[in-house]
Amino acid sequence: MQRVCFLLNVREDRIDAYRERHAAVWPDMLAALSAAGWHNYSLFLREDGLLVGYLETEDFDAAREAMAATGVNERWQRDMADFFVQPEAADDAMVPLVEVFHLA
Repeated sequence: MQRVCFLLNVREDRIDAYRERHAAVWPDMLAALSAAGWHNYSLFLREDGLLVGYLETEDFDAAREAMAATGVNERWQRDMADFFVQPEAADDAMVPLVEVFHLA
């Protein structure tokens, strides 16, 4: 199982709205993430907009491709695009960090 961690940046003027949106993630989006192999997925948001994502999956590239093939992910990404500082879609900006230590 791969452990994947990534960083994104939420616009500071959109932090409250971002939290609200994630308090009510669409049920079909949740189902698509699970079906695509995203497990133990968490997002952590710092007050300045730094977003830390963590998930576990068998194959991160395959999990991303599976999500990219869903209509719900396309709608979610389009709906969430203006929350992020990054000019590209959040899914495209998810660059995994290199794991340097893990205590099992």
